[in-house]
Amino acid sequence: MTEYYAYIFDLDGTLLDTLGDLAASVNAALEACQMPCRSIDEVRAFVGNGVRVLMQRAVPEGTDEKRIEEALEVFRRHYLVHSMDTTCPYEGIITLLRALKSRGKKIAVVSNKFQKATQELCAHFFGSLVDVAIGESEQIRKKPAPDTVLEAMRRLNVDTTQAVYIGDSDVDIETARNCSLPCISVLWGFRSRDFLLKHGATTFVESPQEILVQNRNMAW
Repeated sequence: MTEYYAYIFDLDGTLLDTLGDLAASVNAALEACQMPCRSIDEVRAFVGNGVRVLMQRAVPEGTDEKRIEEALEVFRRHYLVHSMDTTCPYEGIITLLRALKSRGKKIAVVSNKFQKATQELCAHFFGSLVDVAIGESEQIRKKPAPDTVLEAMRRLNVDTTQAVYIGDSDVDIETARNCSLPCISVLWGFRSRDFLLKHGATTFVESPQEILVQNRNMAW
């Protein structure tokens, strides 16, 4: 069996269960702007494409751009304070990351969450287990564009023959494809198996432990 050398993870819905805090910040922003709140399931369906798209989906249809910007700013301020209220790693994730590091693997996190929150969450929950953490910024295109993943591979000093991408969404599947990387789709995150199958997923894991036995025989 030929193993991967580098593991590139999505964050929300893959490593961390962030849904409760995301929903709380969405609703804090909506309330501040006197807009109707959203349910957990609605927020679950809205996440994956960055916070701007999250708020565009959360506000009432037809909301003008200025009001969206107001809601987005409230969301950002609230989330930076409350991003760790209920957020935690999924069961088995810390054990997985420790096992990978013990085997000499390199680990990156690439997220559409804004950069400051991505780095703070990774530092708090994972510390030195994560070598590189890249979030959304104005300097680089977000997923599903390949830019953030390619930048992560550059910092890890690996190429597409050495790495695998792991995520929980259709955005992650498309991102991996755009980077010519194999993709492992996790089933504990924000999207169902049927949804992922419809969007081209080919390899599934039901627990973090299963990631350890995946190898480079995977292909699109």
